[in-house]
Amino acid sequence: MAKIGTKEMTSGPLLLPIFRYTLPIIATGALQLLFNTADLIVVGWFCGETSVGSVGATGALNSLIINLFMGLSVGAGVEVAQALGSRNKQRVHQTVHTAIPVAIICGVIVTVIGVTFCGKFLEWMDTPEENLKLATLYMRIYFSGMVFTLLLNFGAAILRAAGDTMRPMLYLTLAGVVNVVLNVIFVTLFHMDVAGVALATVISQAVSAILILRALMKREDACKLKLREMSIHRKPLFRMIAIGVPAGIQSSLFAISNVLIQSSINSFGSVALAGSTAAANLEGYLYIVMNSFNQTVMNFAGQNTGAHNYKRIGKLYWVCLLMTTIIGFVLGGLVCLFAKPLLCLYGADSAEALHTGTVRLICICLPYFLCGILEVATGAVRGMGISLSPMIVTVLGVCGLRILWLFTLFAKHHSLEWLFVSYPISWAVTFLAISGIFFSVLHFRKKQFKKETIYSKEQL
Repeated sequence: MAKIGTKEMTSGPLLLPIFRYTLPIIATGALQLLFNTADLIVVGWFCGETSVGSVGATGALNSLIINLFMGLSVGAGVEVAQALGSRNKQRVHQTVHTAIPVAIICGVIVTVIGVTFCGKFLEWMDTPEENLKLATLYMRIYFSGMVFTLLLNFGAAILRAAGDTMRPMLYLTLAGVVNVVLNVIFVTLFHMDVAGVALATVISQAVSAILILRALMKREDACKLKLREMSIHRKPLFRMIAIGVPAGIQSSLFAISNVLIQSSINSFGSVALAGSTAAANLEGYLYIVMNSFNQTVMNFAGQNTGAHNYKRIGKLYWVCLLMTTIIGFVLGGLVCLFAKPLLCLYGADSAEALHTGTVRLICICLPYFLCGILEVATGAVRGMGISLSPMIVTVLGVCGLRILWLFTLFAKHHSLEWLFVSYPISWAVTFLAISGIFFSVLHFRKKQFKKETIYSKEQL
């Protein structure tokens, strides 16, 4: 099975290895999003716009609760990548055997929070009354499977850090088929409505998680998982926390602004909510592509940081920026060009729902390459082991700017256009700031390594 080894990640040409590494990540992410797309399409066809809006109303809130803990999987991946780059097998072994029990613990915590408080959270978001009951039911079932979700993401992060992006893709393909089949069975035969699609998602995530763990257990390198040797080692845990907690906080605070925007969308009514939900799901596929380059540059930068190959990190940065700009602009344009038929796939075919969805796609998807270059910049900085400063900048540049926008310009004009345009503006501003951090960190790392090299030669 094809994979990218440490040698290809730390030396030689970049363009082809980046493509080979990134394409399976894109496919994997698209399949994960297919879980939610299948939910929405099946619900839209067989249950109506109210059920579509109920599932969509949970998206931002789900991200807010999950992302803090999911950030630790980012920390695990970076730690494994840097350890592999430095050829430290013991560090790799300890990180792998720390990450899996941490995933289980975090999954239990997220389940308790989600199941217990989801109803109250949805009320705080001003979820329309006709959507509230179904949205709460969907969330409670969805969060019951969080252990599987986190095991899947932690395990996939370890495999990708080791250069293996193919196995996660193949496992998600199988799980995606399971999800679609179960969606149809639960909704059409057992008439379970949103409960059926939530249960199908949980089962498919469990299938993926089991296959990922099996792949780790069958490896023959330092990433091999041995269940009896699972233990929480302090040093890897602290390094995972140092990188992962700021990443998780950033994602959660990022989601807070989305929760506020979701609340604003809710104020336009249930039909508009259905149109926005369908558009947001389409938008999610663009994000998968952009975020895949984030993971690529993060793991490549991580291995090259471990190998002290800083010149290659700079080249990697520019190559990924160019690729995301071109791909993001082309894909965003295609989504907008075929907006109406794509939105109708979700059952959002009324005039109001189509209008809301189209406005969102034009304002957000067309300039989506801005999100892509922001993802690249953030991934490059994290790959070098710096996570706190990107978090602070993102909180101020994305979350802060969007919240300020909501309470000033949107409050004054109160239109969908003024609401959605806050996304590309916040991406552009934040990218410029994080790009500055990247070059500062890269310069510091080069200077520090040069001093260490000179000192080592003097000692000899």
